Amino acid sequence: MRVKICGITNLRDALHAVACGADALGFVFYNKSPRYITPKNAQHIIEQLPPFVERVGLFVNEGVETIDTVCRYTGISLAQIHFDVDEESLDLIETKTLPVVRAKSPEDVHRFSDRYRLVDAYCEAYGGSGKRLNLEWFEEVDCSKIILAGGLTPENVDEVKRFGFYGVDVSSGVESVKGKKDPQKVERFIRNAKSL
Repeated sequence: MRVKICGITNLRDALHAVACGADALGFVFYNKSPRYITPKNAQHIIEQLPPFVERVGLFVNEGVETIDTVCRYTGISLAQIHFDVDEESLDLIETKTLPVVRAKSPEDVHRFSDRYRLVDAYCEAYGGSGKRLNLEWFEEVDCSKIILAGGLTPENVDEVKRFGFYGVDVSSGVESVKGKKDPQKVERFIRNAKSL
């Protein structure tokens, strides 16, 4: 199972996550988030990452031009679209996209079913709330294109393996304080997610 460590704000956390086996790092370009990072600071981290690490930019309520400009400038390889958008709008974005489904009901997990998508628990704020989804919603669902987020921790990530998710995404579950990762939690989360 692939692992994304989101809410990266500094080089030390980024390099540690990669050394522990993270497949992707997430950078939050939403200035109301406690995990917000400026494009300039993100670029500084991204240019020091080794190859084969997916660089994900999280965007909230931004236009196509802004998303593409920030992605080009920083070296972001995947734009995570954390607001309501339709298929046509996703296709207008130059950068490869990952739509986010903020699920309120079991039916929501089927949105964008032809695409890879991130499914998170609905909450008023965007991302990093630690709120968990009801795993029963994923019974009998093809989860091979779903990245699960919301309330995951090193202690509970084992519970989601049986569903066959493409990947998992964690932010607050591996922090010491908002915006700073706990090295032990990161290491434990990745190890537990990837162990058979």
